[in-house]
Amino acid sequence: MKIEILGSGCKKCTNLAAEVEQVATEMALEFSVEKVTDMAAILDYGVMSTPAIVIDGTVITAGNVPSKAEIQQLLSNK
Repeated sequence: MKIEILGSGCKKCTNLAAEVEQVATEMALEFSVEKVTDMAAILDYGVMSTPAIVIDGTVITAGNVPSKAEIQQLLSNK
């Protein structure tokens, strides 16, 4: 599973990346996490507000920071 965190590199984006990585590890998933800060790449996904989570090329959330429970649910649906 390829997980991308889209954002400017702000504290919210950094914290979200760490939280997603922690949850995925706890769930024993096979994954990689990549932080995407390039605005052109972010806009290519059609994301207008960050942070956003992209899993295997599909935007899952944008413009908010989901709770740990919400992240678990998002990852278990993939």
